[in-house]
Amino acid sequence: MKNLTAVVALLAVFTLAICFILIGAISEEIKSRLGLDNSQVGSLASALFLTSLIVQLFVGLLVDKWGHKPLAIIGFLATSAAIFMLALAASFQSALLACSLLGVGAMCANTVGNTLIPIVLFGGKEPARASNLGSGFVGLAFVLTPLGLAYLMRISYPTALCSLGGLVLLFALVSLIPAYPRVSTGYRLSQAIGLLREPPVWAAALALLFYIALEISMNTWIKPLMTEFYGGSRSPSAAKYATWVLSLFGLAMAIGRFAASTIKNLTAVGTRLIATLSMVAVVAVLAMVSARSPVLAVAAVLVMGLALAPIFPTIVGVTFSQYEPGLYGSIFGIIFAIGLIGPTTVPKLIGSLSVGGTVQKSLPIAAVIAGVLCGLALLMGKVARKKKKPAVARQEGEVILNQK
Repeated sequence: MKNLTAVVALLAVFTLAICFILIGAISEEIKSRLGLDNSQVGSLASALFLTSLIVQLFVGLLVDKWGHKPLAIIGFLATSAAIFMLALAASFQSALLACSLLGVGAMCANTVGNTLIPIVLFGGKEPARASNLGSGFVGLAFVLTPLGLAYLMRISYPTALCSLGGLVLLFALVSLIPAYPRVSTGYRLSQAIGLLREPPVWAAALALLFYIALEISMNTWIKPLMTEFYGGSRSPSAAKYATWVLSLFGLAMAIGRFAASTIKNLTAVGTRLIATLSMVAVVAVLAMVSARSPVLAVAAVLVMGLALAPIFPTIVGVTFSQYEPGLYGSIFGIIFAIGLIGPTTVPKLIGSLSVGGTVQKSLPIAAVIAGVLCGLALLMGKVARKKKKPAVARQEGEVILNQK
């Protein structure tokens, strides 16, 4: 049963990645099917992440109150239902509702997977190794979801999405079987309020706001961008080639995270690594904007995937290293919720700017975001705590900051 619990935890983060990559993976097909423009595709992404932001604010408390099993079931069922709704959607409004429900499934899966994985893998003794393995499954979903959908799209759009929805429904059935350990998310409202006074928490939250905006913008717009390079929607092979490039982006993300996990003393050099990789991301975006051939654009996409890969776990890891483990849940709840503000606005903005033009010409905003992320990485280094880690009070969840 313990092994099956670990399977459910990995399926949860796999499902989270499905939710995050899905709109980009079907972007060209849903535009054609529902007669949407790029601005409306951006609105679908905004609906997903606005709902995710709201749900993230309280889902940690629900896991602590109800346990992981109900939230795992809700997460898989909500995701499956949302995908079926997208398969059958006949209007932009119904697709928008489906993407909102997808946000519910995403955050339930996110919380279940990321709180179980460090406990149920490797006997709970190697949380960093366990988290990296979980990140590998996120990358795996980024690769397999676009490819699987593209293959099934040759039958029909509804067949492709209903097959994916059925797969996630199978995950829900699997989640019914095992017993779950009692694992607290560590999220406490009173702790969160106290932590809002902490500069390192705010620096990390702002860094995630720009990072998640950047990653989701790539997830959403790489396929439309590459479709432009391969001849546009009128070319029968354009969407196929663009799908492969999106999958290669996911593969680069997975490789980059596994590679980063081999770096010793990563926490010590974390903020400098984030700053450096952010500047690499700036160069990669500018290469996409200036590219005149698919070859250069594909190379830029791959570099972008490798550059972005370690940033999220490094931001989280550097921040956690400054606090006691009892505060991790509250810290993650704050910085991830604030981080979700980014993808509610930026992918939509890129889509709106590309209406009447091209995705390629609207991408400079992504370069600006990557540049700001570089500055925020340096800020994280400057505001790093110079005092002892805070202890968690035993009464009323109060946060007590121990001074030197």
